[in-house]
Amino acid sequence: MKKIQSVCVYCGHNESKKIYQTAAKTLGKCLGQNGFELVYGGGRMGLMGMVADAVLENGGRVVGFIPHHLDEFEGAHTGIQELHLVDTMHTRKLKMSERADAFVILPGGFGTLDEFFEIITWKQLMLHDKPIIIINTNNYWKPLVTLMHHVVDHQFANPEHRHIFDVVDHPEDVIPILLSSEKPESTFLSHVV
Repeated sequence: MKKIQSVCVYCGHNESKKIYQTAAKTLGKCLGQNGFELVYGGGRMGLMGMVADAVLENGGRVVGFIPHHLDEFEGAHTGIQELHLVDTMHTRKLKMSERADAFVILPGGFGTLDEFFEIITWKQLMLHDKPIIIINTNNYWKPLVTLMHHVVDHQFANPEHRHIFDVVDHPEDVIPILLSSEKPESTFLSHVV
């Protein structure tokens, strides 16, 4: 069984409340200590930067993808091992999804929701079969999870899609799922573009 090696983390670029900062730092620490490579949006600010810094502080490798316009606006994280400046947000999301073996969603805003819905839709359409894990810190994502079940209840998604993602309460709970998941053999993300 091939093990998952790289994990894409979607989260906000704002610092937000202390409880979410702690979750971001804890996730980064857990990923770094367990030898997972972080794939993320390449920013140095907010939760994004906190996850990356914690991975680096704990011996992990970090790969970032950031569009040129966001580099000028927010600033790329220049302390990571691999930074890619890309042309568009679409390219950024595609490159992140191609590079990752799994996806983890921390609290975030509209951009995080966009990334989550895109990656879950691609899984629903069988363009990939990578694990998707929502960290429901402080019940932040409870309304989202309720909405997902509502969609299934009203038959806009199939019953099996209730289990298309995992939900955990704490960042530490992500690691056992990643360690027990098999790295997908192939991906069909090339069909996206």
